[in-house]
Amino acid sequence: MSTSNPRDEIDDQGAPLIEHLAELRNRLIKSVFAFVVGMVLCFTVATPIFNFLTAPLCDALSSRGQDCDLIFISPQEGFFVAIKVSLLGGFMLSFPVIAGQMWRFVAPGLYRSEKNAFLPFLVASPFMFFLGASFAFYVVTPLAYNFFLGFQQFGSGGEVVEGVTGAAPLSVVFQGSAQEYLNLTIKFIVAFGLCFQLPVLLTLMGKAGLVSEAGLRAGRKWAIVGILTLAALVTPPDVITQVILFAVVYGLYEISIRLVGYVERKRNEELRREGLLDDEEEEIFRDEMEDEK
Repeated sequence: MSTSNPRDEIDDQGAPLIEHLAELRNRLIKSVFAFVVGMVLCFTVATPIFNFLTAPLCDALSSRGQDCDLIFISPQEGFFVAIKVSLLGGFMLSFPVIAGQMWRFVAPGLYRSEKNAFLPFLVASPFMFFLGASFAFYVVTPLAYNFFLGFQQFGSGGEVVEGVTGAAPLSVVFQGSAQEYLNLTIKFIVAFGLCFQLPVLLTLMGKAGLVSEAGLRAGRKWAIVGILTLAALVTPPDVITQVILFAVVYGLYEISIRLVGYVERKRNEELRREGLLDDEEEEIFRDEMEDEK
């Protein structure tokens, strides 16, 4: 009678784990390589990209008859501006590759039904981020910069320094740092891009049974507090931008409630056809269908 060596059993069990880790390493290497390539490509055209990102500010200054002048306040600032533009552009260019590598790593461990459920969310996530980033760039940033630039003070209006005889009119006008402007613009873009992931995240959680339509409806008051806190943290201290972010994110929360409800009804319909609903769940399902009518 042969005896099995415990060490051999441990080695046999560890082999699949080593294979998964090796595959994960290969997927990460490919993702990092795609990101580096995208970053290098964007670095070669960093100036045109940065000029495009300055459009909201330049439009706001032009409407006031001012030149669109940004300055470097340190010798290395121009280099770091190019690096930040390259990081943002490289991530956006490489995201399809990164998402594809993530999908190829996860997909073999999923059932067909799970693949059909997960794949739409993988496609919807970059679309919603792009939608949020576009909303931030074309709607929010122009409003924000118009608000901020409204606090300038032009000496031609006759303002003088009080208590100083013969003083020239005082001017307090915008002379912005290129790096500070880019930091604020990227903050807007990333914040709204992430906030627009809310329907995708909550619907995916609803698909997994982690949240429910009833629970989201009951949590509205907590959602309002959380969204207001988020708006105060990720936006500058101006009321207009905070109100816009709150209105948009709360609207997305309400859309999420309806999407989760739709997912629940589809799941209950499948369970009902298979005869897996108990009497109480069947009654709840009928009530929901009556409410829809």
